[in-house]
Amino acid sequence: MNNTLRGSFLARHLAALMIVLSLAIGASAAGQNAPIALWKNGPPGPKQISGPETVRTNEYGEHIVSHVHNPTITPYLPAGKGTLAAAVIIAPGGGHKELSMDHEGYEVAQWLSEHGVAAFVLKYRLAREPASPYTVEGDELADMQRAIRTVRSRATEWGIDPKRVGVMGFSAGGELAGLAGTRYDLGNPTAADEADRASSKPAFQALFYPALSHPLNVSAETPPTFLVCGEDDIPEISLGVPQLYLALKHAGVSTELHVYAKTGHGFGLRPGTNPVYHWPGIFLEWLTMEGFVTK
Repeated sequence: MNNTLRGSFLARHLAALMIVLSLAIGASAAGQNAPIALWKNGPPGPKQISGPETVRTNEYGEHIVSHVHNPTITPYLPAGKGTLAAAVIIAPGGGHKELSMDHEGYEVAQWLSEHGVAAFVLKYRLAREPASPYTVEGDELADMQRAIRTVRSRATEWGIDPKRVGVMGFSAGGELAGLAGTRYDLGNPTAADEADRASSKPAFQALFYPALSHPLNVSAETPPTFLVCGEDDIPEISLGVPQLYLALKHAGVSTELHVYAKTGHGFGLRPGTNPVYHWPGIFLEWLTMEGFVTK
């Protein structure tokens, strides 16, 4: 075989090998982050919104999901073994009409998992789509509570401390996380379903520019809270979040508040020079200070 043929032969086989490796890596990554249905036979109740689940992209190329029929969580687990990890269930926002799955979901989860915190992105049913049969306080909250129970019930499998499972939400998802932190139960110890035996009370809650259309009845039992918003958001949020901070403090709840100047709504986690994009590190420091994460 001359040098030209030998080079062509090697090039073809190298290209084939790279394709195989790429497919293998992609399959592995997909397996690690494969969505998990919260209910094997679908969510409870006869209600179902018409039409298939849909995905579109916005001007940033981010994925926006609507028409959710079967709620799921997508896990992002820290690499390696060792101390049991804290876990966060992330509820993306979208006005209860759609879900901003990337910058308020998957990208946040990826960052947290790279810093030792297990993260689960919640895809929940939507109460305010046209003709939706669902409600925020009923079906959406049930999805969040089921996610908390599911993570706790599988904590050993995922290397998670069941006592350190919290929630995080953005905009409408922030309201959902806040509802989870104020409306919960300790589980049914006699339930046939293992997940239903676990508590739905989050160990902590992180609310990012929450759009609070339902009251949060805070008390001394409300979990430690991390609050973030921008000063240029609508008054219901830019003024409402500091008011929530005061209510939590009056109730005796350990709370941290960040209001960012020259910042509006929906910033999530994107590249940028605005100081607001440093919030992940600040949140991790807060988790450490509260004892949910160890250095």
